[in-house]
Amino acid sequence: MPDESTPEAGATGRRTPRSGRRKALLVTAWSAAGVLALGGTGLGYVYVNLNDNIKSVDIDQALGTDRPLDVDDGSQDILVLGSDSRSGGNKKLGGGADDGSARSDTAMIVHVYEGHKKASVVSIPRDTLVPRPECTDAEGVTHDAASFAMFNSAYTTGGAACAVKTVESMTGIRMDHYVEVDFSGFRKLIDELGGVEVTTTKDIEDRESHLDLEAGTHRLTGEQALGLVRTRHGVGDGSDLGRIQLQQAFVKALVEQVRHIGVLSSPKKLYDLADTATGAVTTDSDLASVKDLASFANGLKGIGSSQLQMITMPVRYDPADGNRVLVEKDKAESVWTALKNDRPIPKSATKDTATGEAEGVVTS
Repeated sequence: MPDESTPEAGATGRRTPRSGRRKALLVTAWSAAGVLALGGTGLGYVYVNLNDNIKSVDIDQALGTDRPLDVDDGSQDILVLGSDSRSGGNKKLGGGADDGSARSDTAMIVHVYEGHKKASVVSIPRDTLVPRPECTDAEGVTHDAASFAMFNSAYTTGGAACAVKTVESMTGIRMDHYVEVDFSGFRKLIDELGGVEVTTTKDIEDRESHLDLEAGTHRLTGEQALGLVRTRHGVGDGSDLGRIQLQQAFVKALVEQVRHIGVLSSPKKLYDLADTATGAVTTDSDLASVKDLASFANGLKGIGSSQLQMITMPVRYDPADGNRVLVEKDKAESVWTALKNDRPIPKSATKDTATGEAEGVVTS
């Protein structure tokens, strides 16, 4: 039985209407990398201002030594979460009460291969039932382990550290870094970039996400982009899995645009983008300064959309509840084994799994 303490009972699935948000991923890292260019412009003072923007969590201190082996082979594994806070600027976007709480609405494991020329991204459906380990929250309260808990309950239960602990327990892979982006920051980033061009091969109309697009090429504003990555009822089978396919296609379009807009030619535009990006992220303590974040991001900025392998963690619908999914253990293990050995994920890992039906709706 699912853990009854898990929040959002009856959330994402094939039948229950819910909304979700995709967060700026490589864009945030890339724009932070651009801050390095400011050092030679006489604007070094911005480092202090931007450092104050960045929020951080000391994952190492929170989790201690009971973690997977830290393998030093030149690769990196990063857990990227999109937080679904209902407080502050997110209240209006989320459409919920300002209860001060937050959920991990989107989760991805980003594996950057040795040489930092390519990466694999594994999206984790938020409503996957997984074993959640014992976690201690920010107030020092310890929460018992749960055998079947929704994946996104880890963040609600114990914050970033619990989310990392749950992912490491699932995969056997140590997360080198943690990056969290809120969806208010995502919208602002898209607007700072001047919008993102996408091509839809089908009409998309979704009252829940307030998106109405005819098939064709569009330059989306931040609000429209947020609507696109929240869409689930206008495409595929209406599930969170179908929405993930849309989100992944959008991320590829976003990454490709960022590589070609020449933002570094304008110091003011760069500063505005970096200010928005650093204000939107929470990182692990090793990335908690502009210098460290920019150095990390410099290792990612050469990765274009064609070097991104994006999949959804192999899952199947729970026969007892169509609003939940279960991990396809053997196939998922082949994914984790590939990443542990710094190899591409085999195509067989996602064959015949419940990955949704939104492929081909958006192209970059």
